[in-house]
Amino acid sequence: MSDPQSRFDSNAQRLRRSQGQIVVARALWYVKPGIAEVRPERLSPPSPGEARIATEYSAISRGTERMVALDEIPQSEWARMRAPLQAGDFSFPVKYGYSATGVVTAGSERLVGKRVFVLHPHQDHFHAPEALLAILPDNVPSRRAVLAANMETALNAHWDAGTTLGDRVLVVGAGIVGLLTAHLANRIAGTDVTITDINPARAKYAEKLGIKFVSNTDVPAGNRIVFHASATSAGLETAINACAFEGSVIEMSWYGTNPVTVNLGGAFHSRRLKIISSQVGHVAPLHRNQLKHKDRLERAIAMLDDDRLDALVADAVNFEDLPSALPKIWSSSDLPPIVRY
Repeated sequence: MSDPQSRFDSNAQRLRRSQGQIVVARALWYVKPGIAEVRPERLSPPSPGEARIATEYSAISRGTERMVALDEIPQSEWARMRAPLQAGDFSFPVKYGYSATGVVTAGSERLVGKRVFVLHPHQDHFHAPEALLAILPDNVPSRRAVLAANMETALNAHWDAGTTLGDRVLVVGAGIVGLLTAHLANRIAGTDVTITDINPARAKYAEKLGIKFVSNTDVPAGNRIVFHASATSAGLETAINACAFEGSVIEMSWYGTNPVTVNLGGAFHSRRLKIISSQVGHVAPLHRNQLKHKDRLERAIAMLDDDRLDALVADAVNFEDLPSALPKIWSSSDLPPIVRY
């Protein structure tokens, strides 16, 4: 069996020879609520300042992307929720996604042949401004690197929270974002980190990352920082109840058009709790004056240097099978697979 990197190096050499040619690419489009299809897309030679990328992997978001696919983005947020390289408009048809890795096959000589991460929808070949490419380090394989967008969300949440040495931290919701948030907390010296989820099957991922997992009936109290990433009212209630006096809930979930009910009575005010919004569209205030979005992304990619994170990208679906696989992916309680090209 040929080495995967050698195969992609070979593809890069072949496509470099034809970088001035027109390529017919294939892209995933959401065309109706719950329905997607692969459409051809004609790519002319890249313009100056652009690169052509042959995709290796992309990641599926069961958060925002699922809401896009099911038409759950409120119209008031259509402009703000556009992905950087999205095509089409909400609600349909729209080409949406923001986590792809691949090899540069045309563009500046310094980039051709490099592996990169790009905030691009699901597509087998695409063009992107060279300024939006993040070059992948040798110690982060392309398959794992599709976690970069989620890792960036987790990193920003810790900046919003001000997580520090010796903190007691709880994460509610053991999806990809929740697991990465717990993973980062666990890397801070002296922290006591726990993650919980209503799905006991998620415990296996926490175990592989070396994170303590508890059921939703055994959630420890007295946490200074609680990250909420379950996107449910019940999860938010659990997060609030698990806070220590003057603790903070870092709300990482986005609910789209779905209403949220939470009890702010009881001891919420007497315990002087805080609910802090964390959203990746802006660099957290703590670092906003020093870092730009690309700086934050590069730091997030560097934090993917842990082999244990491969457990989060173990399952894959072939790109051509993606339209038929998506309904099951949206309804499944397991972590979403990545897309293989």
